[in-house]
Amino acid sequence: MTQMIFVNLPVTDVARSTAFYEAIGCTKDARFSNEAASAMQLSDTIVFMLLGHDFFQTFTGKAIADSHATTEVLLCISRDSRDAVDAIVEAAGAAGGKADIREKQDMGFMYGRSFEDPDGHIFEPMFMDVEAMIAAFPEGPAHEPA
Repeated sequence: MTQMIFVNLPVTDVARSTAFYEAIGCTKDARFSNEAASAMQLSDTIVFMLLGHDFFQTFTGKAIADSHATTEVLLCISRDSRDAVDAIVEAAGAAGGKADIREKQDMGFMYGRSFEDPDGHIFEPMFMDVEAMIAAFPEGPAHEPA
């Protein structure tokens, strides 16, 4: 079986968050969705589980972080091109998220932007040209001095 990742995100409004994630390219999997949760498929191996706060709280005894005030995680997702990075960030901004919460990053071989969903979860879509990165760092990017 292919390994998958299911990213469980607490959300204040499941319907609003479902619409947002559909707007950025996810597909709702109705088999695993109801009024308390939506399974939003980004790819064959990545699913965002949008869980209403009450339902999310059944999985942990810890308080739910206020993602508008604190950062609990940065979710970096690869895209197939620079244009795809731009498209998802623009879609996020148009769908009620916040686009470009920090400056764009352009290192030549890697290009990235950022956005927040309506609940403040931070995403960092990026495109990397692996061949250009290898050319830029023939010894490897983490080469240690002798």
